[in-house]
Amino acid sequence: MSIQTATRMVLTPISRVAFRPVVEGREHIPPDGPLILAANHLSFLDSFIIPLMTPRRVAFLAKAEYFTGTGLKGRLTRSLLTGLDAIPVQRGGHRTAQESLELALEVLNQGGAFGIHPEGSRSRDGRLYRGRTGVAWLALASGAPVVPVAVLGTDRIQPVGARLPRPGRITVRFGAPLRFEQPPGISVGRARRQVTDDIMAAIQHLSGQQPAEAFNDLALTP
Repeated sequence: MSIQTATRMVLTPISRVAFRPVVEGREHIPPDGPLILAANHLSFLDSFIIPLMTPRRVAFLAKAEYFTGTGLKGRLTRSLLTGLDAIPVQRGGHRTAQESLELALEVLNQGGAFGIHPEGSRSRDGRLYRGRTGVAWLALASGAPVVPVAVLGTDRIQPVGARLPRPGRITVRFGAPLRFEQPPGISVGRARRQVTDDIMAAIQHLSGQQPAEAFNDLALTP
């Protein structure tokens, strides 16, 4: 049995008891083939909950520091992230962000599912921030469908700054898949912006969050 299978077998029932998740739209998840899950981001917990509530393995990017911690907490975090197919990345500038996207593209080219938070970092005030165009880069480069995802309640269960989650109820909503192609007659940059805005509009429709009409300055990805 792989560590990924074992991790899901252990964490899925625990999360169902602790967080009493309501999962909607699971039928929108294709059973195989490349897939991008584009989700809002309210809590550190989001990248754990989405893979556990999705009926297939999903890879996410995670800060490399999470894989190098020491002591019991460090070993536990590293084991959980490895078991959930997290990909360690260094935080940095544009070059580092592009390298992260290329790692994600490898997952998609191998027929896997990849999760991304287009806002780049957790919302501190509950609003939905503008998406960075990395998600559009992935969608146009891979041709993979994009399933918008809204995760609600994780900001109450583990707010920014909280060391551990507390029991509560969460909701995960999967929307209908979106497909994109490079439109003729417009620049690549403009196309990526339009695709990203369409994806964020679909997430906002699912989450009901107030749009921030601004970028999250703490974002990790472009």
